[in-house]
Amino acid sequence: MDYLDTLSDFAANLDYSALDDAQREQAGWILADTVAAMAGGSAEPEVRALAARQPRSVEAEGALMVGLGRRSHREASAFVNGTAGTFLEMDEGNRFSRGHPAVHAIPAALALAEERKRPAEAFLAAMVAGYEVGSRLGAASALRGALHPHGTWGTIGAAAAAARVAGAKPAAMREAISLSASLATATSKQTMLEGGLVRNTYAGLSNRSGVLALDLVESGFTGERDGPGSLLGQVLSDRFDRAAVVQGLGQDWHFMRNYFKLHSCCRYNHGTLDALDKLAAGEGLPTFDQIERVEVLTYHLAAELVDPAPHNTLAAKFSVPFAVATRLVTGASSLSSFTWDALRDERALALAKKVTVREDPAMSARLPLERPSRVTLYLRDGSARVGEAGVNRGDDASPYTREELRTKFMDLTARIWPQAHAKELLEATLALAQLEMPMAPWLALLARAPQPA
Repeated sequence: MDYLDTLSDFAANLDYSALDDAQREQAGWILADTVAAMAGGSAEPEVRALAARQPRSVEAEGALMVGLGRRSHREASAFVNGTAGTFLEMDEGNRFSRGHPAVHAIPAALALAEERKRPAEAFLAAMVAGYEVGSRLGAASALRGALHPHGTWGTIGAAAAAARVAGAKPAAMREAISLSASLATATSKQTMLEGGLVRNTYAGLSNRSGVLALDLVESGFTGERDGPGSLLGQVLSDRFDRAAVVQGLGQDWHFMRNYFKLHSCCRYNHGTLDALDKLAAGEGLPTFDQIERVEVLTYHLAAELVDPAPHNTLAAKFSVPFAVATRLVTGASSLSSFTWDALRDERALALAKKVTVREDPAMSARLPLERPSRVTLYLRDGSARVGEAGVNRGDDASPYTREELRTKFMDLTARIWPQAHAKELLEATLALAQLEMPMAPWLALLARAPQPA
């Protein structure tokens, strides 16, 4: 068997019930976190406008659009949910694959599981299979520097999730994985740097293409013999380590070494924000009018995020200068710190212009185990305060508490649902992951329409 046979056999035969309690608990929090990201993102006007343009399905038919009180065709719902899930920059990720495996697989699995009335165990197995396939392919490759990781290997993860929901045998799973590589998009990193909102559709496109890949395979279409090898070894990446894809497969679980986000912005900002949080917890942060300038030393990916005057909220989430400034001005780095109101704050805009960001090659060499940053605040009285971070908060090496993740879930879902409903949904999601709740009542909770603004 070659690597793709091994990977396909694993994805087709993944037995969710064989996972231990800790693994099921982790899967539950990944699902809950992704649901919250989708629900919170559904409140954005662009997402609501996009959803309104999709064909509407009659009640109890089609697949739900989380937080929108609408149903549509499985591909449309997978697309909208994937788009909503990345809109707020709060979706979980994986530092080894350098991307976001869950939001690239869960919407596809959800749409098909609902449409085909699959049990919870099949849906959850699909979620884990899609996560592992996508994350492992991402980790085994090195995407070209101009590419955004969203929409690339995540398309293959979505296809694996879709095929697992359908109960595909290993041969059909391999076909879905290989064929889906031809449906991946060549996404541009520049869109995120400029705040192009099309960037938020990349995960949505992956999920839609994952569902489409299953349709094509079930219709008799075929792909390349080794689609991932071509895509990630020649087209989007010059390096692809096939052996690494299956190393530790089924034992060294990528989903157990993921990260969660509390800073509502690009992960590349998090080391800098963690450094500021450490300063705040220690000697404290200076006030806005005490600061003369700010210097940030960090790794090369973060050092690209240098726009001091982002023109919209997405661009703000991909700007180290603005992230630093809004953290110092608002005292937080949560959702409210990256809204239009925050972006119009004259103090934050003025301070962002005083922030310089440079790469430290020694810090770049510490990837992927650490995403380091050193922040120096130079004050008007001639003194300076320095904060440093290595491992980012939220990684498995420095995890957030379950209570912190619970608070995040409630904060994001509060944008559309009453607190009591959100709490019931969270408990139901965690119970679903432990196979203690059937799929139907969980879906009924998830299908609730948004409350009036």
